[in-house]
Order: sequence, then C-alpha cells, then structure tokens
Amino acid sequence: MTEHLKGPATTGEENWDIVIKPSKGNAPDLGLVWRYRNLIWMFFKRDFTTFYKQTILGPAWYIIQPSLTAMTYYIVFGKIANLSTDGLPPFLFYMSGTIIWSYFAACLTNNSEVFSKNANLFGKVYFPRLVVPLSVAMSALVAFAIQFLLLLTVAFGIKIANPDLALSYRFLFLTPLVLLYIAVLGIGAGLVVSALTVRFRDLVYAVGFMTQLWMYATPIVYPFSQIPERYHWFYYINPMTTPVQIFRWALFDASALPVTLCLANLAVTVAITVCGLALFSRAEANAMDTV
Repeated sequence: MTEHLKGPATTGEENWDIVIKPSKGNAPDLGLVWRYRNLIWMFFKRDFTTFYKQTILGPAWYIIQPSLTAMTYYIVFGKIANLSTDGLPPFLFYMSGTIIWSYFAACLTNNSEVFSKNANLFGKVYFPRLVVPLSVAMSALVAFAIQFLLLLTVAFGIKIANPDLALSYRFLFLTPLVLLYIAVLGIGAGLVVSALTVRFRDLVYAVGFMTQLWMYATPIVYPFSQIPERYHWFYYINPMTTPVQIFRWALFDASALPVTLCLANLAVTVAITVCGLALFSRAEANAMDTV
C-alpha cells in the first residue's frame, strides 16, 4: 500500500488529507516504512516486555540458555565426538557460534508467521506490514547484546588466566556489520516463508526443523577449516557461513574465509532478501482474505 501525505488530494468534490491506495509493483515503499519508525519502536517495546512477562528469571534466560547450550555442545561435540575447535577454548568457540545463530534463528522463525500472528491487528488498521519484521529484528538484538557481553566477559577472564589466547579488537568494527548482514538475511528468509505460509500452512511446522538442519550445515559446532575441500561448494551457497566465521575471526583471530566465498554468500543473501521483499509485498495485498 502507498500512503500520500504531501498536501490534500482531490477526488471529485471531496478533499482528503490522506489517501491510501494499493502500491504499484512488487517492492515495498521503504520511505513509508521510515515514516512509521515510531511504530517500529512501539512494537519493539511491546515484544520485549511481553516475552518475559510473568517469568521468574526474566532476561536472565538470555544468559542461561546460551550457556547451557554451549556446555551441551562442549560435552557432545568436544568430548564425545572430539571435534576440533580451531585451537580456541571450547566454551568461547561454542558460545560465539551459539549467539550468532540464535540471533539469525530469532529473525527467521519469528518472522515466518507475520501474517497469521498479527491477523487481528492487520485486519483493523493499516500500516506498512514490513514494520513488524523490523521490530522483531530489533527485539532479538537485546538478547544478542546481553549474550555478547557474557562472551566478552568470559573471553577477557580466560585471557587473564591464559595470556596466549589471541583476542582481536576488530570486533569493535566488524560486529555491527555482521549483525546487519544477519538481520537482512533473517528478515529476508522470514519474509519468504511468511509469504508462502499464507497459502501453504504446512510450512509453519517445517520452519523449526529446517532451521535446526540449517544450523548443522553451518560451522557452528565445527570449524570451517575442518570441512573437506570437496564439500566447500555447499558453503558457498550457505549464506550463514560468512557471518559465523568472520565473527570468530574478528574476536579470536580464527581462520579467515576465502574472499570468493564471502562474495558468494553476500550474493545469495541479496537474492534471498530481494525475493522475500517481492513475495511479501505481493502477499500483503490479499493476505487478510486468506489467513
């Protein structure tokens, strides 16, 4: 939908201050989304306050959940499977991968049911539907920030005990770029799924399962350096390979990725995002008649 706010519009003999009409093309009006930035902030506060409402530990779950997950990975993949961690302390290796993946998974899964979860709201008032996915990505940043502070605290503690641990301050510049990349990819992939679930409800049940499979196809519990070269082609088309590895490289000087792989991942991310925006914009027109 396109909203015109610049001056009154005349239709016959009637004057209107605001005219809302169907948007042209398959691209959402990003300028209109920007004008609703206060609504994005309101949805962000709503999601944050309601998610842990009536819980005992509240935001402490942001620390408990990744810590227990990292310890589980350490026992299963570090001790039992004896997988390499590229010379990094196991907790730092698994925690860094866990918090990066958690942010992506939140953007993807929480945006996969945008229309069905917000059907009552969408049916009552008009606003750019893209506002909701953007607020979801912002809400997930709160969890990442808390978990990232935990990771840094543990990393500096280990550095004091073990001066040989390599710590790089590149993360100060690269972490915002990594988060922007993941947010764009997560929103884009979530928009693809949300647009398709308008017609194919079965996808709702497959999202969690497919996200879990995607995680094991990404260097989260194993380093990229341990992947046989004959399988590298797969990671060229897995767009989450780059942010995970760059995040570890920026923090702990882990092995870097080939530039060609990073560019291939970026191209896949752009393609997914453009496709997601186009599908979402088309589904927005008649979603309320179908959901």
